[in-house]
Amino acid sequence: MIELSVVIITFNEEKNIARCLESVQGLADEVIVVDSHSTDRTREICESYGVRFVEQKFLGYQDQKNFAHDLAQFGYVLSLDADEVLSPVLYAEIQRVKSNFLRDGYFFNRLTNYNGDWIRHCGWYPDRKVRLVKKNKAHWAGGNIHEHLEVDGTVGYLPGDLLHYSFDSISMHIQTTDKYSTTEARILFANGKRASILKMITRPPFQFFKDYILRKGFLDGRYGFVICSINALYVLLKYAKMKELEFNKPL
Repeated sequence: MIELSVVIITFNEEKNIARCLESVQGLADEVIVVDSHSTDRTREICESYGVRFVEQKFLGYQDQKNFAHDLAQFGYVLSLDADEVLSPVLYAEIQRVKSNFLRDGYFFNRLTNYNGDWIRHCGWYPDRKVRLVKKNKAHWAGGNIHEHLEVDGTVGYLPGDLLHYSFDSISMHIQTTDKYSTTEARILFANGKRASILKMITRPPFQFFKDYILRKGFLDGRYGFVICSINALYVLLKYAKMKELEFNKPL
């Protein structure tokens, strides 16, 4: 049976980290938490679980996760976010794979909890994530918005869901949307992309139509409508902020 390192990056995750660590008990042969100098009880909680706790100034999501990945002692790595939990089915599948690791990496579906409801549409599910890999066959790529594990080799699928406890409130979702749209606007602008009034007018309603109608967000009830509306808002903000950058205005 292989030995497995679980790696997690954190910053002020006292609400989530214990639930995450509990979900890998008995599965992980080591747990490494790379923390960006939290000011809450994150360190205290992590140390109560006996993890290896490493402080590192935040390098951006991609580089921070590569830093954590490289710290793994063992040749097989499971990468989690602090607000993620292994479902019982996924836990059992990873335990099984530890005895017969046939691929260079494995992906599984991520199911998101939004203010207490599980979201199965809106383009949020199945949210397939590669997270279980041979250490020397994978690295994080994609930048600081769309970071993902790239595998140099074969990738297989595991049943079971990675449970993602995302937003506790609509306000939290809107705050994150504002933050991420600013980051993406800056990245796109720096890469030579430009916005237009036509894109600002047409892209947000199309995003809503795609998520709410084509991706059946209406089946997720009131939160389906809220999520699809905020998805459209994200697109509007991204293009509006790119336009602001053209006029050298602060975001």
